[in-house]
Amino acid sequence: MTMTIQRLAFGLFVLLLVILLGPSLDTKAQEQEIEDSGATTELSCSFSMEKGDAGRPCYVPFPQGCRVASIPGTKQPWTTISKAGRLRCRFDETRTDWKTKIVGTCDRCKSIRCSAHFSVRFDCSAQH
Repeated sequence: MTMTIQRLAFGLFVLLLVILLGPSLDTKAQEQEIEDSGATTELSCSFSMEKGDAGRPCYVPFPQGCRVASIPGTKQPWTTISKAGRLRCRFDETRTDWKTKIVGTCDRCKSIRCSAHFSVRFDCSAQH
């Protein structure tokens, strides 16, 4: 029963993100095409937990032949962390090398339910 509630809560969270971020992602994609002619691929990992649960590693898949894209106009990795609940999340600096491995992590959940979503954009063009 707890697992079903967790799945339902996570599903609702993802649906809410899609509804809220969908229109802005289309606009951002159009702006990116104007600024940068290179296409990007976005991969992510997500998890949910209940109050008191410790965060576990979240491994973002790293596509072969790709590199982490930079935020246009910077050298910073193009990443996003979305979270719900009282939770602190980050990319794990000790386990992430940005060349072959990307790991997100969160602290202990301090609200009834928490969820985290780590996404990374990759440049998979043959021009590197």
